[in-house]
Amino acid sequence: MVLSKLTMFLSLMIFVSCGVSMGEVYKVGDSTGWTNNGHIDYKSWSSNKIFSVGDSIVFEYKQQMDNVVRVTHKNFNACNATTTYATYNTGNDTFVIKRQGHFYFISSFPGHCQNGQRVDIRVPKPTQLSPSPSPTPPRAPSSSSSPPPTETITPSSTQAPAPAPSGSSKMLFSINLWLSLSMLLIIVVAIV
Repeated sequence: MVLSKLTMFLSLMIFVSCGVSMGEVYKVGDSTGWTNNGHIDYKSWSSNKIFSVGDSIVFEYKQQMDNVVRVTHKNFNACNATTTYATYNTGNDTFVIKRQGHFYFISSFPGHCQNGQRVDIRVPKPTQLSPSPSPTPPRAPSSSSSPPPTETITPSSTQAPAPAPSGSSKMLFSINLWLSLSMLLIIVVAIV
């Protein structure tokens, strides 16, 4: 009985830790997928997304007619697939984002990249909120005749903090959801 509860608890902890680290899943080109048909603007598709570390980028395409090649920025601009980071060719490939930066993908099939089958996945650094300026305590009146010191207001102390990126709200939602589920499972395990 104790061993089964311990096993259940360890399974729960693995479940919770996996759930918190999961990101969003984006299918390149949405329902159209990764294709050379010319009806999808991959630049527009990616610019309308906010990618984060932990997200998965899925490329779905006809294996016999295409592939996905991860290249440098220079090779992305030149549609050059001679030097690559990775080549994917299963027809259903997933790239998991593990760091911030740009990730450039093209098709190496002749003419595909030149016809627009290339995508730049940009993963921005999270914006840092600046700390709120602390209020200055009032000064006690002095008996000297010297004038009170003037306070200099810097532009940074008058600006409102930047809003949190929308990616953080989805991460907070994901964490809250997994924490709620884990608490529910812990209660169930404790009762049983």
